[in-house]
Amino acid sequence: MLDKLKALEEHFAFISEKISDPEIIADQDTWRGYCREHSELSPIIDEYHIYQKALDTIAEDKDMINSTDDKELLEMLHDELSEAQKNADESEERLKLLLIPKDPNDDKNVIMEIRGGTGGEEAALFAADLMRMYSMYAESHHWKTEILSSNPTELGGYKEISFLVNGKGAYSRLKYESGVHRVQRVPETESGGRIHTSAVTVAVLPEVEEVEVEINRNDLRIDVFRAGGPGGQCVNTTDSAVRITHIPTGIVVSCQDEKSQLQNKEKAMKILRSRIYDAMEAERSREIADTRRSQVGSGDRSERIRTYNFPQSRVTDHRINMTIYKLDQFLNGDMDEIIDALITSDRAAMLADGADAQ
Repeated sequence: MLDKLKALEEHFAFISEKISDPEIIADQDTWRGYCREHSELSPIIDEYHIYQKALDTIAEDKDMINSTDDKELLEMLHDELSEAQKNADESEERLKLLLIPKDPNDDKNVIMEIRGGTGGEEAALFAADLMRMYSMYAESHHWKTEILSSNPTELGGYKEISFLVNGKGAYSRLKYESGVHRVQRVPETESGGRIHTSAVTVAVLPEVEEVEVEINRNDLRIDVFRAGGPGGQCVNTTDSAVRITHIPTGIVVSCQDEKSQLQNKEKAMKILRSRIYDAMEAERSREIADTRRSQVGSGDRSERIRTYNFPQSRVTDHRINMTIYKLDQFLNGDMDEIIDALITSDRAAMLADGADAQ
């Protein structure tokens, strides 16, 4: 670890020179790249200096202990050595966390897709509940949300809905939401008071730029049609809805929420790019057979990740066996207790994988 930290310190010094170089400043794209890297490395280098100081104190105290017989001085040195060792151990643990490879998507915006699964109309209603929950969570973090595409039902639910969460670090926290969410409650459509179990699938995709995913326009089939609403009601009298099919992958995206065909096409392309990128990342992960991914961050959409039990006001995350009895608060966007626990568990798994690999 020390060799890696020394190399990072040298690279940090190199970057520090570059960001004050007039020639580099003149090239704004290059300068911004160096500034971003400088910002990412700063916490590591600051912590490394704290660690170095603790190690220097330990070495000095040991030398002095070996060269004196003064009991009073020895007692003081042993106390100082104990404190320095504690500081070094704590700093080392912080450095291990800081040195965990960062997910390159963590700072990106997020496209979330919620689809009603098992349970029919009740699943669609719970999809709307989850949409509201994520919107309130985004608001609490000062992120903005924008609906990209939706397929509402007559009772106010969603067969499916896609929306953008715009904000720094959105993906780093919301990526753990990918999977099957199960709800246990008495549905509004149930007259006998029986508890039903329904399921909703959530997909979390990082928003990607055009330069990150190159799409050949010849690979696209674009169809336009008239938008419709619940029960077949006509929402639009023009062919403004857009359906885009990516022929090589078979991925299909439809968007009809906007009145403008151009706006619907732009939103559909935004979703399509993220879905293609997600498929590429999934394939890349499968190819790297010797890389173990923690269950917490796997993003497997067929995996049941969480249960929302209304009679017991209980939320259970099955990946970390964590249960809280704050269902109302959780559905109102107070999700950080579980998300923080998921992040901690994920980091611990990556640390363990790194230790096993050494």
